[in-house]
Amino acid sequence: MLLAIDCGNTNTVFSIWNGTKFVATWRIATDHKRTADEYFVWLSSLLNLTKTDAQITEAIISSTVPRVVFNLRVLCNRYYDCRPLVVGKPECRLPTPPRVDHGVTVGPDRLVNTHAGFIRHGGNLVVVDFGTATTFDVVDTDGAYIGGVIAPGVNLSLEALHMAAAALPHVDISKPPQVIGTNTVACMQSGVYWGYIGLTEGIVRQIRAERDRPMKVIATGGLATLFAQGFDLFDAVEDDLTMHGLVLINDYNKEQDAA
Repeated sequence: MLLAIDCGNTNTVFSIWNGTKFVATWRIATDHKRTADEYFVWLSSLLNLTKTDAQITEAIISSTVPRVVFNLRVLCNRYYDCRPLVVGKPECRLPTPPRVDHGVTVGPDRLVNTHAGFIRHGGNLVVVDFGTATTFDVVDTDGAYIGGVIAPGVNLSLEALHMAAAALPHVDISKPPQVIGTNTVACMQSGVYWGYIGLTEGIVRQIRAERDRPMKVIATGGLATLFAQGFDLFDAVEDDLTMHGLVLINDYNKEQDAA
């Protein structure tokens, strides 16, 4: 079975793919000091608790935090006797390389989302990922990543507002019943929620104008469902887009090795 690992700035997701579906998915806080042994104890405990009979034989990693990759590699080598593919490294091939400025390194998560979005929805696509940062990835007709937009993430914006203004509390993001808040918490929630609705609509509108063609919009990330409530912002919402992208890239590399 395949162990797919998506390491973001806030959380790291581990999913096990049996060739047909994900049989288990777990999330842990990202910590570059966590050792391979700690990862293995944690994973083994969850496998036992959930009675998941998984014989891991291959692995693929996408990480926006370079310092965690070493210990994740050791985890796969030492405990699962496999050499993991690492998206963004030369040994991990992509069907269509990104077309960006020379010397620019594209985030692995963006490459994975681009490929998954293209395979599932075709080209001329915008993938909006509501993560630690809110990113907009533009996918060309042939599936190439051709650039995008990076904005502060929703929770990051709320945390910055709380830390910079002593009188403002920490609040959770939710869809407010109305735009005009009648207390501090409601005002903050309204500002963030409706602010990001406007940000998403505005950026997508500008991308479509710049590309001068219809563009499908796919949302992913933990807050995608929240921002899709009651609005025609997205053509589809896919919470597991990144994990499916890792499976697809792993399959592509196996096909190239066999060719």
